[in-house]
Order: sequence, then structure tokens, then C-alpha cells
Amino acid sequence: MSILSNRLRRSHPDAGPIVIEPMRRRDLKAVMPIEDAAYPTSWSRRIFETELDQVGNGSRYYLVARDGRDIVGYAGLWHVIDPDGDQAHITNIVVDEAHRRRGVASRLMLDLARTARSRGCVAWTLEVRAGSTGAQELYRVFGFAPAGIRRRYYDNVEDAIVMWCHDLATDEYAARLDTIERELQEDGR
Repeated sequence: MSILSNRLRRSHPDAGPIVIEPMRRRDLKAVMPIEDAAYPTSWSRRIFETELDQVGNGSRYYLVARDGRDIVGYAGLWHVIDPDGDQAHITNIVVDEAHRRRGVASRLMLDLARTARSRGCVAWTLEVRAGSTGAQELYRVFGFAPAGIRRRYYDNVEDAIVMWCHDLATDEYAARLDTIERELQEDGR
């Protein structure tokens, strides 16, 4: 059994290949409804614009996932300079509800991981809703483990689980990413 097999359901027969590409300002028109549907208190367009303004200096990285011409998900990453080893912080990863469990989030995570590694990050972290077991399962596939709790972190006072992956820069982690990518390709995603 593959490490992704329990996470994914078969794609819709008419679904095309998911394409991951850098987020552009013009993409925000399609990103904002996905953001608003995912979060009761969502990031504003201005926050996204400010984040995208910082992409050029290397401290930010934002992606969209496309199914044909439609944006069906997005993700973001901060690059945090640290004298003990640079880190990456996943700011958000959101997939339109109709496209979930089809490998879109896995493809976004794969790109984020490879980018963090290429920028010299040795670890990465994120916060996830305590009740979001599906997302937590995905993050475990990518080597994350719970490391703490931020009480009442979210706008609905739900706790956040802080997860870390500390072996991002290792050869073993590169092999993990290769395995995930191979399984996505075998699944036709």
C-alpha cells in the first residue's frame, strides 16, 4: 500500500492534470472565493497583495493549482532565516472543496517542500486546526509531527496543532518526496 493511497480518491473522469504554478496578482480574483469559503475570517486581498510583493526578495513563495483554466487551490511559504538553519513556514494551503482528496494539496506540498529544500531550509513548520484530521494526515505523509498546541489560535477559538518536520534537508527526505511524486504520477494526478 502506498503512503498516499488512503488519502486520495479517484479523480473525476473528466478531470485534467493539475498544474502548479506561481501565484500572480491576477490570480487573486479566483483565490479569494476559495479563501473566503475556507476561513470564517479570511485573509484580505490586500494581505495577499502584500505577501506577493515580497516574493521577489525570496522571503515568500506562493503557488496556485490549476485544473485546466480554473484555480482549484493555492499555498504559501515563508522563508525564515535562522543562524541554526533556515526554516520554512507554511502560511496556508487551501483546496476548493470540490477538488479535495484528489492529490491537489499533495502536489502543492510537494512543490513547497522542493522549494524550501532548494532555498537551504533544514526544517519546516505549520499550524493546523485541531479538528482538521484530513490535513493532519496529509502533513504526516510529508514527515510532519505534532510539536505543540496554540490554544484558541483560530478565529472560532479552535486550538491549532503546531507541526514540525526537522529532516527537510536530508537525503532520506528527498527520497520521501520522490516516492510521493511517483505515487501521484501512478495515480494519474
